[in-house]
Amino acid sequence: MRPLSAPPRHDMPRYDTPRAEAARGAAPGLLRRDPAPSKWQYRMQRLWLTPVFRVMFRVGVPGFVLAATVGIFLADQDRREMISGGIAEIRTKFENRPEFMVGLVSVVGASPELADAVRARLDIKLPQSSFDIDLEAARARIQELDAVARADLIVRSGGVLEVAITERVPVVLWRTETGIEMLDATGHRVASLAARTDRPDLPIIAGDGADSVTAEALALFAAARPIQDRLRGLVRVGERRWDVVLDRNQRILLPQDKPIAAIERLIALHQAGDLLGRDILTVDLRTDHRPVLRLAPYALNQLRQSQGIDTSGSQL
Repeated sequence: MRPLSAPPRHDMPRYDTPRAEAARGAAPGLLRRDPAPSKWQYRMQRLWLTPVFRVMFRVGVPGFVLAATVGIFLADQDRREMISGGIAEIRTKFENRPEFMVGLVSVVGASPELADAVRARLDIKLPQSSFDIDLEAARARIQELDAVARADLIVRSGGVLEVAITERVPVVLWRTETGIEMLDATGHRVASLAARTDRPDLPIIAGDGADSVTAEALALFAAARPIQDRLRGLVRVGERRWDVVLDRNQRILLPQDKPIAAIERLIALHQAGDLLGRDILTVDLRTDHRPVLRLAPYALNQLRQSQGIDTSGSQL
């Protein structure tokens, strides 16, 4: 039978401990070193295989050293002031370069009078670096003007500050106790007017709170276009309803609710029978189912005489 264990091979290297080598009589200088790592080397190899440790060693340690160096350098007050002063000087030289200087203001989209007011409200001393101009604050100051609906500011090449103005368009006049104001479609004030004859093309409204319902007034003017040649204006009554004022001292009293529908019905009656061409002082439409007419004194006397009523003792 063949043995289960193989015979020892004398050509294979042997790694014995130094004590075993010495027991065999080997010379001390010829002792072989054990290739297996020590316990400390094994732990360091395992630790180096950890991704977090490698990142900390390659990035964290240099970063910490750099931060510590910078902190030690900036701990001195004189060094900090020297660095901040140098940065401020570089920034000042950069911002004051000729290509960044603004020397001219251009106002577009505005009338000459409004352009002068915009330049005065802009309040910018030129020449000045574009970095020193607060465009948002300047825009807010310009939009405080009543005639300005929107203002856009942009610095163009060549040192030009362009101010693009969108003017408010007056569409109606509002007569108040202090004078006449021009209003836009939203009821915002545009400017004051010296006399009604300065803008005869614009319709006129009056009364307290009329400016807050400018849109409704414009709708009434549009509905009353068939009698526009006789229309003098609208009067706001009690801040809740309108009176339509015509020539010949005629007045149409509109209801609080649905005034446009009421004046459209009245115009239909006028076109059918020339209602407003008669001797009528007021047409009261505040009651939908029963309009009330107030006749002029002369027409009232004629009506009474036609009914056989003696009017000789009446006073006109």
